[in-house]
Amino acid sequence: MIVSTRHLVCAAAFAALLSLVKVPGVLASGTASWEMDSYTDFVRGRFDGVSLSRDGRLSLAPKLETVFSSDQAVVWSVAEAPDGTLYAATGHRGRVYRIDRAGKVSLLWTAEQPEVFAITVDRAGIVYAGTSPDGKVYRIENGKATEYFAPKTRYIWSLTEGADGILYVGTGDQGKIFRVGSAGKGELYYETGQSHITGLAIDTQGRLLAGTEPNGLLYRITAKDKAFVLYDSSLPEVRAILPMPDGSVYAAALGGSVAKRLQSSQQATQGAATGSTVNTLTTTITVEAQQSGPGPELKPSDSNKPSQQPPAPTPQVTTQFTPVTDVTGVEKSAVYRINPDNTVETLWSSKEENVYDLLALDRQLVFSTDENGRIYSLAPDRRVTLLLETRQGETTRLLPSDHSVLAATGNMGRIFRLGETPGSSGWYEAPVHDAGTASRWGSLSWRAEVPAGSSVQFRTRSGNSAKPDRTWSDWSEPLTNAAGSRVSSPNARYIEWKAEMTGSGGATPSIVSVSLAYLPQNSPPVIRNISVTTQAVASSQNAKSSSSSAYTVTVTDTSETATSAGTPTQTLPRATTQQITVSWQADDPDGDRLVYNVYFRGDDETQWKLFKADTHDSSVTADADVLADGKYFFRVVASDRESNPPPLARESQLVSTPVLIDNTPPAITVGMVRYTGGAAHIEFQAADAASPLRHCEYSLDASSWVPLEASDGVIDSLRESFSLDLSGLAPGEHVVVVRAADSANNSGVAKVILR
Repeated sequence: MIVSTRHLVCAAAFAALLSLVKVPGVLASGTASWEMDSYTDFVRGRFDGVSLSRDGRLSLAPKLETVFSSDQAVVWSVAEAPDGTLYAATGHRGRVYRIDRAGKVSLLWTAEQPEVFAITVDRAGIVYAGTSPDGKVYRIENGKATEYFAPKTRYIWSLTEGADGILYVGTGDQGKIFRVGSAGKGELYYETGQSHITGLAIDTQGRLLAGTEPNGLLYRITAKDKAFVLYDSSLPEVRAILPMPDGSVYAAALGGSVAKRLQSSQQATQGAATGSTVNTLTTTITVEAQQSGPGPELKPSDSNKPSQQPPAPTPQVTTQFTPVTDVTGVEKSAVYRINPDNTVETLWSSKEENVYDLLALDRQLVFSTDENGRIYSLAPDRRVTLLLETRQGETTRLLPSDHSVLAATGNMGRIFRLGETPGSSGWYEAPVHDAGTASRWGSLSWRAEVPAGSSVQFRTRSGNSAKPDRTWSDWSEPLTNAAGSRVSSPNARYIEWKAEMTGSGGATPSIVSVSLAYLPQNSPPVIRNISVTTQAVASSQNAKSSSSSAYTVTVTDTSETATSAGTPTQTLPRATTQQITVSWQADDPDGDRLVYNVYFRGDDETQWKLFKADTHDSSVTADADVLADGKYFFRVVASDRESNPPPLARESQLVSTPVLIDNTPPAITVGMVRYTGGAAHIEFQAADAASPLRHCEYSLDASSWVPLEASDGVIDSLRESFSLDLSGLAPGEHVVVVRAADSANNSGVAKVILR
């Protein structure tokens, strides 16, 4: 690198500007604290028998009782008969179960199709079930099933009974709704133009409400072929519809349209690469029939529903629950309230969870999602409480039951009942905390309310992988001192804690906040780069000498002067001096304040000399003349010693690339000069002691500069020879000025007078 005393002014100014930019106030490295004390903090963890209130308090969740446990993968739908009997439609073996009020379970019917997505019970206790992928509706009475309606569609997604006993059937993949009055007597009631009718409900005025996919439209249908769109959601599928007595309607939509389009694009790319198309659903279902022929076709939707395939005898089914491709910033689901005046409010939305069902209770709305089968309650002020996690893949359906709630799940086809009192025990597992580097753990402390007969204890574990696996330490022994218990888990980068809670007699402990102290390993500073530049600055001495003089000389046209002191020669001083600036970029991973020492060493020297000590700036400046011509190296040493105890302080250093400093202009020696008959021949040499020559030019009688080439054709050496031939010169005296510049842009000048 070559640094001139006369160039790179802009670069130096930029470096000086950088030196003025300070990092915003950040804490120096030292003891850090991981604190959790709000709903937002806690909701990212895992819950088992623990609730999270809207105020950010952890307490024991309502007792969760298993009402029904099948050997099926998912309970798609649940209906309750007038006598309290429950009917559960399951997949992927097409089974319908009966659960009486005493909890006795019996297999009611097995369909020829693998999926029973929809089920409803009329006022007489007769069961209607819709099968897929060969869409048919069956009437089940006294344990005997008969075909009731075959709309010649692939899917039966939803069923509901009107006030007049009419059965409405929501289908796919043509998005049609059928009105069925008796066996085999059905008519097309409304054709939406959508692909699927994913939800049906009857409002308080007996009007049919229908949710659709893929455009997320919610219809209100008042008569055959007559409908009004209540809401056009930005999400592709309206799944759950809940009419209210006051004329308002709650609706749940899911699917994240941008995420879905991205997913479809990825699937198309993968399909082109493999020669086949693989559709990924919120629930991916692979049906392997024990017969030859084409495999099942899956419906490309976020809707947790499989697709149609013609009937296959004795299918074998495997299920894998996978989330929709996540796109940061894109909503995956939302809960809406459509008011009687058709205005719409978004009550809740999520970028992480899909909401599946809604249930209205006294002064609260309950909804379920696919995040470990979570169940939430939403108060009139829109503040959310996480009631519990069922620890299943998703909670697909919610029903009211004897002052409680029934929840049907997927992943394992079960039905749970939420008790009216808290359970006796539960645990909460905090999200993994990243300390940024290997850390020494301090104390875990917490604030909690623990009634008599209740208890709270904590455990910790740590590891160096982002997700806990078998390389992590085991859970520690219980920590019971709320004021501060020393963490015994091994030093590592990641840590998490778990709270175990017990209660008795309906009493529950309540955890308000948790704090874990730790000391991160002090990381050394990082020096990114070093740059060396020069800049021209005004000289105060030169400015003074040029702005005043000992004499004022006035020359008249008669050559007489206004003073008898003689005529002094005016000297034109240099207007600027040169400064050299060494600047660097450095930072500290821990945010420590850094202090710097800067050193220099000549290429022919063996020891480093101190240039600047104990500076907090990221540049140093000095007069360029303090360093003679030659090649130099600069070293910057950064230390965090002001933020850490001496044994823990760290430093790092960086040496610049070679820097050639050249303050001396080339010397020009004029050789042979011939001037005859209006033509001149001039020979001269230019030489520089430090850097190679790069440019040469001449000026005749102070006219514009004209470039010259070296005698050997290339200007690239420390010494070069030149020759100049001029012709057509007018008689009289002429002045020729030759100028040569070196690599540092220093210029040497010589004058030749031709007479």
